[in-house]
This record gives sequence, C-alpha cells and structure tokens, in this order.
Amino acid sequence: MQIDKRRVARIGAVVVVALAAGHLVQTMAARKDAPRPAVEAAMPRPADVVQLAATNQPAAVPVVAKPVLPAAALAKTAPVPAEAIAVADACPVTLDLMADPGAMIGITLLAPCHPSTRVVLQHAGLAVTAQTSLTGTLFLSVPALTADAEVELTFADGTSVSKTIAMDDIAALRRFAVQWQADDAFQLYGYQGATAVSATNPGAVPLTGPLTEAGFLMQLGDKTVDMPLLAEVYTYPAMGSADVVIEAAVTAQTCGRELLGETLLSEAGRVTVTDLTLAMPDCDAVGDFLVLNNLVPDLTLVAAN
Repeated sequence: MQIDKRRVARIGAVVVVALAAGHLVQTMAARKDAPRPAVEAAMPRPADVVQLAATNQPAAVPVVAKPVLPAAALAKTAPVPAEAIAVADACPVTLDLMADPGAMIGITLLAPCHPSTRVVLQHAGLAVTAQTSLTGTLFLSVPALTADAEVELTFADGTSVSKTIAMDDIAALRRFAVQWQADDAFQLYGYQGATAVSATNPGAVPLTGPLTEAGFLMQLGDKTVDMPLLAEVYTYPAMGSADVVIEAAVTAQTCGRELLGETLLSEAGRVTVTDLTLAMPDCDAVGDFLVLNNLVPDLTLVAAN
C-alpha cells in the first residue's frame, strides 16, 4: 500500500488498551475546563511504518447499550417535581426509528418542550452529542452496530427516551468506529486496495443494492454544544478486508498530554469495545502526528518520517 511521506516526532508514546466500555467520556469530562477548537480532520497517510509498541489483543465483550456517562455530560438534576411531570404530559416526546439502506438508523425526534437543547445519543457503546432545533425537532442518521438496535436520547435535564428497531442487513457489514470528547480528536481512515476512505473522501451510503467494496465513512456528533462527544465510523463489507488507520495530530490543544478515546468494532452485530489512551509528545512537536495502524484486529502504534 503506497503511503505519502510525512514527519512525526519519534517519541515514547504509549497506547494503553483496556476493555471497559463507558470509561471514555467519564474520564475525559473530569479533566476538561473549557472546550477548545476541534482538530482538523484531513491528514495524509504516513510513510515508512515502524512498529513501536503493541498491546494486548482486544476481546469481544457484551454490547453496552447504555454506557456510563459523566454527570456533567448529562447534567442530571434532582428528581422531577410533580409540576414538571404535568408539563411533560402536556408536551410529550416522540422518538421514531427507521431501518434505512446500508444498515443506517433513521432517527426522528419530536420534543417541542426541548428547543435548542443538547442531546446525547447512545447506541451499543456509541455516544455522540446532537442539538434539537428551535422547535425541538431532531433528524439524524447513524450506523447501526447491532441487529437488535436500541437508540437512547438523553436531554440536558436528565430525562431520556429510547426505542429499539431490527436491523436485518447488519450481518453483511463490518463497522469500525473511534469516538472521543472535544479536543481529544482522532481521524479515521479505511483502505481497500488503492481506495482510501476518510472524512475528506467519505464515500456514499448505498441507497439501493449492496455496499461497494470501498465502503463509506460517517462523522457523528455536534461540535458546537458544550462538552461535545464526537465519532467517526467506517463501514465496509463483512466478506471483505480493509486496513484501518487512526491518526492523532499534535496541536496546541493536544500536545504534552494524554488523548482519551474509544474504539468499537461491529462484526455480525456483535460489538467489541476497547478503551484507548495515547500519550502525546511535547508542544515542540506541534505539526507532527501519531498513527495507530493494524487496528483490525491488532492495535499497534507506529511513527512516520
């Protein structure tokens, strides 16, 4: 696979992998005082891949449909008083799901009493933020990770609504995702031969017929809300093979500290969740980047010149 040359600091970066779904946002929220600008998504591919370290293989764990989120992320309040219950009865929340082509879940939320409100969407370990419109509506499309797909939406006041839908075509797909909070940004790349799929070349969700060999990538999460939870999901045929790469840019926001993320691998509707910790180089390396290679199934930190 031909890779463009690119410089990166030779550092003793460490990747720690542990099987603990939900640890991502709980740890990240505790060490953030204020949101900072998000890292740009597009990165060239590295050259001269050199293995620095390898960690234990991630193992399949049961799907966590409701990952533990920090209290600050959900902003839970005291028990809802009777007056609020009466208002809720007069202003119901409606959630509808639809099974769309490409094993995508079409989401329609009607919540007129929650206009312009931060919402956390959770599905099989995936957790991303969204925001309702001025009229309290929300329309999203997210990749299904399980055949019996439960989607839960949690509002800023701690109230939530959930629903489940069958996604029969998930067995024909494989999905790899990376998720993070705010500035702990990662960029995901999927390679099928000479074809590269990324945020700058995402491919397309098939409206009819089977998925193309190259697959497609989706960016999820609203960056404009407080404590944004973001993700990128790469989808490709289950019968095929792909090289999956994650890059982390060394920026003024990420240098000299640890980046926390989480990876999710969906195979035949079964999800493997893996925590990810990446020690970034000092700030004199701003402009460089680190690369995680061989992510399916191995996790290896590499560097490029």
